[in-house]
Amino acid sequence: MNDLKEIYNYKNMLFNLVRKDLRTRYKGSVLGFLWTFINPLLQLCVYTMVFSVIMKSDIPKYYIHLFVALVPWIFFQTSITSGSSSIISNKDLIKKIYFPRLIIPMSAVNGAFMNMLFTMVVVFIALIISGLGISKYIIILPIIMILEYLLALGLSFIVSALNVYFRDLEHILGIATMAWMYLTPVLYSIDNVPERFRKIFSLNPMTPIIVAFRDILYYKKMPDLSHMGMILIWSIGFIVIGYVSFQKLQKGFAEEL
Repeated sequence: MNDLKEIYNYKNMLFNLVRKDLRTRYKGSVLGFLWTFINPLLQLCVYTMVFSVIMKSDIPKYYIHLFVALVPWIFFQTSITSGSSSIISNKDLIKKIYFPRLIIPMSAVNGAFMNMLFTMVVVFIALIISGLGISKYIIILPIIMILEYLLALGLSFIVSALNVYFRDLEHILGIATMAWMYLTPVLYSIDNVPERFRKIFSLNPMTPIIVAFRDILYYKKMPDLSHMGMILIWSIGFIVIGYVSFQKLQKGFAEEL
C-alpha cells in the first residue's frame, strides 16, 4: 500500500513520461499525432486487400478476424519490448533524482495502452463499415483490456529489471515475441489448433485474451467464463511476480547502470 501511495504521489511524473513518449514517437512528422489513427487504418486496408483478393481465407471477413486479434497482440508485444529497455533508456534520470523506479516501465506500458485505446476507435469504425456491427458484450471488453494491461505490466517489470543485468535480453525478446505470436491464435483461429494440443495452448497467457477479444468483437458473443478465469489468474499472478521481482532486482540498479 505504501508503494501504491508513493506511485500516486508521483502520478504527474508518470503522466509526463507517457506524454513525452507519445510526443516523441511522431516528432518531426507532418501529420504528427494523427499517425496514431492512420497507422492502424493503413494496416486494415492492407489486410483487406491481401486477404480478400490475394490470399482468400475460409473465415468470413478474415481481415476483421485478424485485425481484432492483432490490436491486443501489438499492445502486448510493444509493452514487453519497450518496457525491457525502459530502465536503461532512462538511466540518467534514475541517477539524478529519486522517484519510484516502477514508474519507468509503467510509463512504457501506459504509452502502449493509450495507443491501443486510440486504435480501438479504428476497430469500431471497421466493425460498423464491414457490417459486423458492435454487440452488447462490448461492455465486457474494458475488463479484458485492464486484465491484459496488468499482465503486460507484470511482464514489463520483470524484463525491464532483468535487462539491466543481462543486456542481451532486449535483443532476445524480439525473436521470442515473434515466436510467441505464432504460438498464439492471432493469425489463425483457436479452432484450427488440433484438439490434442489445445491444453498446451491454454498455458499461453495470451491465448484466452485473444480468444476473448475475438468472441466480443468478431463473433459478438459472451466470452467463455473459463477463459475469463484464466485471464484473471494469469494477470494477478504476473503482476504480483513482476512487482516482487522488480523490487528485489532494483537494489542493484545503481551499480549496474
